Amino acid sequence: MTEKRKGARSIKDIPGDILEQLNKGEIETANLTEWLAVDQKLLLKNLLLQNNRTEYLKPILQNVDKLKKQTVNMVNETIGVGLLQYALKNQDEEFLLKLPAHPADLVRCWAAYTVGRNDTLKVKDKLKKLQTFALDSHFGVREICWMTVRPDISGNLIESVSILATWTTHTNENIRRFASESTRPRGVWCEHIAELKQNPGLGLEILEPLRSDSSRYVQDSVGNWLNDASKSQPEFVIEICDEWLRESPTKETQYIVKKALRTIRK
Repeated sequence: MTEKRKGARSIKDIPGDILEQLNKGEIETANLTEWLAVDQKLLLKNLLLQNNRTEYLKPILQNVDKLKKQTVNMVNETIGVGLLQYALKNQDEEFLLKLPAHPADLVRCWAAYTVGRNDTLKVKDKLKKLQTFALDSHFGVREICWMTVRPDISGNLIESVSILATWTTHTNENIRRFASESTRPRGVWCEHIAELKQNPGLGLEILEPLRSDSSRYVQDSVGNWLNDASKSQPEFVIEICDEWLRESPTKETQYIVKKALRTIRK
């Protein structure tokens, strides 16, 4: 069964039939190597052929070709935003509704952009719709989905933090992690949130409930959040870590604190 494969360690070792299935959108990637190997332009072509939307192909590919750097994430974003743009222009809601359940994880990433960058939606509505993607079984979709709404979170910080704070008690670790990861002051592969770099206390409404979270996936995110903050506000992070260790001396909190202080302790 292809669903249970571990995936090749290098792109050259990916079997030809697997790569063909990936580019046709028939299966999802098994690991980061496969994720990087997918020809997103070809995948887009196949998606549009399969859905009789070939008129979207040329203008979206033109936008991809204009990119100065065609990284996987930049191409992913450009295609996702392009699909949104042309679907809205053609009032093609039917097509957009198909994408979140597509077998290919990269198509589901594009689908996340059709939500996160849809300016007809308010930030609260975007976040609500993105929960589906935050719950996705695939690592790539979970990582991309918070990036799609990051500009809105930054531009509507107080409202976004208030909404995301309610996610910290969710039973699913992926939802809890989204709350933390999406608000990291420095983030990964995305613009920084200047307001949180200077005043990380604004994020405590999210961080406090997660300080002893049972999930290592969440713990890593919280530790990285505070490590981000330590690069501009080290005293704040030291104070918070000391407080957490006093009030919550669990192994989970100790792990988060160690991760949070790694830059300060260098």
